[in-house]
Amino acid sequence: MDVADLLCPSCALFLDFDGTLVDLAQQPEDVVVPPALVATLRDLHAYLGGAVAVISGRPMEQLDAFLAPLRLPMAGVHGSERRAADGTLSLHATYPLDEVQRAAQALADQHPALRLEAKRGSLALHYRQAPQLEALCLDTLRAAVEASPGLTLMRGKMVVEAKPGGASKGLAIDAFMHEAPFAGRQPVFMGDDFTDEVGFTVVQGRGGMGVKVGGGASAAWHRVESPAALRQELAQAMALKSRDKGRTDA
Repeated sequence: MDVADLLCPSCALFLDFDGTLVDLAQQPEDVVVPPALVATLRDLHAYLGGAVAVISGRPMEQLDAFLAPLRLPMAGVHGSERRAADGTLSLHATYPLDEVQRAAQALADQHPALRLEAKRGSLALHYRQAPQLEALCLDTLRAAVEASPGLTLMRGKMVVEAKPGGASKGLAIDAFMHEAPFAGRQPVFMGDDFTDEVGFTVVQGRGGMGVKVGGGASAAWHRVESPAALRQELAQAMALKSRDKGRTDA
């Protein structure tokens, strides 16, 4: 089975961004969005009647900038903010990050290779350039989160993040599935990270399919080797669907 087999006009497609649609970079702002990817997403959006959404840990503002001129339905900051297909914005409640900010900043001051990323209601500590500090970063933020009501700790690839409890990619996908044009469709979610596992569980619980991009254990029932391979398969799927439609119209 390839990606083309998973996509049909009655599907709802949910896509993670970093490590899924685009290759990971040393710094979040350094990712490269190939122009062909934007064209593929535009074609997918048309093919699926608008039922395509980006589900990411990034803020929506960043996603919009990377994917311009597209303006897709999306959920940012792990579901803490969400834009429906009709443009309606939903914002999850936020909680004080003072203790997390203090602890993370003190650690970053000691280790300049660490990178802090502030988001709406969330703070991420990246250690991609200092992987030997993984345990220290995790222990530091865990202690700070435990002292901060309303927050929860999330791990990702070379990052640990404090975010509002009750927000997740899985809940964001579930919310989309109660709205047009996603409602009543078979969901497909493509992701690469620990943070995407709850999304795989949600879509597969609805009779859909989770697609894991890259290696590692996963609850997803399907796998694609890399972001580059996924971009190629999505583009090929759209080319195939277009060719089939042309034959039908003829």
